[in-house]
Amino acid sequence: MSAALGLVSLIVQDYDEAIDFYTKKVGFHLKQDETLSPTKRWVVINPSATSPSGGLLFAKADGPQQLNMVGNQGGGRVWLFLYAEDFWKTYNSMKANGVVFTEEPRNEVYGWVVVGKTCTETVGTCSKRSYLDENK
Repeated sequence: MSAALGLVSLIVQDYDEAIDFYTKKVGFHLKQDETLSPTKRWVVINPSATSPSGGLLFAKADGPQQLNMVGNQGGGRVWLFLYAEDFWKTYNSMKANGVVFTEEPRNEVYGWVVVGKTCTETVGTCSKRSYLDENK
């Protein structure tokens, strides 16, 4: 059986705020932004401009229960790991663009890592050299 992870939903409070953060501060690319109804949009972002599939699908919170989940989808844990071809270039770019990091970069057995915050969540970024890359 062949399978691939398509999209991961991210509950957001506001579509435009999330688009702005992920595209202008993190450097992701807006792949789709289509209006489905007066209150619902299909918004997909991806770290790569050339990737044909995958990414984050923004889902606007609807109601108090979902609003309470904004910023807590990972239950206080790092929930997103971004592998970067050039860790330092990515880190310095994100930092210059206003991404807040909760620690200093550190070198682990699986590569360089740093934990930062998105507009709502805690995320991590790692170098390409990781436990998934057996060639390094």
